[in-house]
Amino acid sequence: MDRPTRLKPLHYVSLGARGPEDVVVDAHGRVLTGVEDGRILRVHGLGHPHTARVEVLAETGGRPLGLELAADGSLLVCDAERGLLRVGPGDGIVRVLAGTVAGERLRFCSNVVALPDGTVCFTVSSRRHPLQRWIGDIVEHSGTGRLLRLAPDGGEPEILLDGLQFANGLAVSADGSFLVIAETGACRLTRYHLTGPRAGHAELFATLPGMPDNLWRAGPDGPIWVALAAPRNPPLDLLHRTPATVRGAAARAAVHAPFRPGGTIGVLAFDDHGHTVHHLTRRRSGFRMVTSVCTTGDHLVLGSLWEPGLAVCAQPPTG
Repeated sequence: MDRPTRLKPLHYVSLGARGPEDVVVDAHGRVLTGVEDGRILRVHGLGHPHTARVEVLAETGGRPLGLELAADGSLLVCDAERGLLRVGPGDGIVRVLAGTVAGERLRFCSNVVALPDGTVCFTVSSRRHPLQRWIGDIVEHSGTGRLLRLAPDGGEPEILLDGLQFANGLAVSADGSFLVIAETGACRLTRYHLTGPRAGHAELFATLPGMPDNLWRAGPDGPIWVALAAPRNPPLDLLHRTPATVRGAAARAAVHAPFRPGGTIGVLAFDDHGHTVHHLTRRRSGFRMVTSVCTTGDHLVLGSLWEPGLAVCAQPPTG
């Protein structure tokens, strides 16, 4: 891994609501995010804190996490309580695309991507722990995350991969031949082949210095951006090697313990060969637990499950 450079914060934009967990950018450079109270927000004018304006696009009635803008202008939403949703373009009407999988209620959807043929792929972080007890899954290392696929004509989702360690962010390769999946609990990115001789197989894409959350790319010419929710934790790595009974007991304790994220934040960017393009970090940051990153203009925009707003940073030079 290349030596990291310093992440340069510019300003903070308050949203008046906590937990903008994922951030994406529309064709006009506006940032979309979902917050703790179930609203989907669109933020204009992020270049300056005094010009930023926030409007409500929709209310899911649950807890929106990962977002994806589809080709028809609709917004795909992974809702931790309601499943995979679609917000209609212009009208804000919310429709459930998938609420069950293999006869089981679909919950803790995390991130979603739309493929050119209308197929939708999305992740489920855990089948054992809900969002409110996410730290329990990280500690227990349950390996119950999934990658799912919804056909263009709908129906029930197909399970593409099971046994993932807190499956989270998703991104598509430039040529559409594979997906990159963030496994938060394993501090790694995994490649899942969609086409070619290895279609249906998964392999390591990159090992990370921290816990990845949401992934984002502006388009086929841009890199895959990775938000690191926390640095790697050596004691946690050791705990993951203990028997399931020990991890289970530790998880039960962890969900009741006070939690405050640390002050070290980081983002990375990779090309489609798994090579590092950018590695940015900052210690003692006042903005904690970065769970998403996107680019708009000359800026990086950071989202957080923890914070009540967005951080706007300088985008690093290319080349």
